[in-house]
Amino acid sequence: MNRHHYDLIKSGVVEFNDFRIKNPEEIIILSGVNLRGAYLGGVNLEGANLEGANLRGAYLGGVNLEGANLRYADLRNSDLKGADLEGADLEGANLSGAYLGSANLSSANLRNADLSSANLRNADLRGAYLGSADLRGAYLGSANLSGANLRNADLSGADLSGVNLEGANLEGANLSSANLSGADISDARF
Repeated sequence: MNRHHYDLIKSGVVEFNDFRIKNPEEIIILSGVNLRGAYLGGVNLEGANLEGANLRGAYLGGVNLEGANLRYADLRNSDLKGADLEGADLEGANLSGAYLGSANLSSANLRNADLSSANLRNADLRGAYLGSADLRGAYLGSANLSGANLRNADLSGADLSGVNLEGANLEGANLSSANLSGADISDARF
């Protein structure tokens, strides 16, 4: 963790984003930081290193986390509505109970991530890697998972109604008690 970056983010979204505008090439290092319950709505964390960070219960609505490293981060019960996580690395992250409605997770790495009971309504997961992810009881209504890799993922009890799974890889996935009503499974591999 970079102490200066930590102090900046604790000072507020406006101050932090101003710093990002003035220092666009600086990589933000907040690995292992404790921001539990913090309000970070609209903050620009593009490309930031937040590996192992505690963001449990944090408000991250509309946050830019494109290409960020969130490996093994604790995002349980956090609010990521409309957040941009395109290409982010969330391997092993805990997103249990998180709200990711309308979030952009296209091309994100969610390998071994815990998304149990998460709300991913209308989320964009095109081309995302969700191999061995835990999606038990998750709500994915109308989400776009076209081309996503869900190999060996646990989707038991998940609500996949109206989901686009066109061309998705579901080989070895557990779909027991999952709701697939209205889902587009054309060209999906089972």
